[in-house]
Amino acid sequence: MKINIGSTERMLRFIAGVIIIGVGAYYQSWWGVIGLVPLLTGLFRFCPLYAMLGMNTCKS
Repeated sequence: MKINIGSTERMLRFIAGVIIIGVGAYYQSWWGVIGLVPLLTGLFRFCPLYAMLGMNTCKS
């Protein structure tokens, strides 16, 4: 897996994932599971969709 997410986007994805998981837990909804997607892509700095589209927000 080649890194394709920059540091700013990584932080935004991580924060969004935590918020979505928190809202899902609060409302006992499936949104918490959906929050794993931005959380994990932020943690691993890799987005499979970006890889398929040839996108890269990482500056290095």
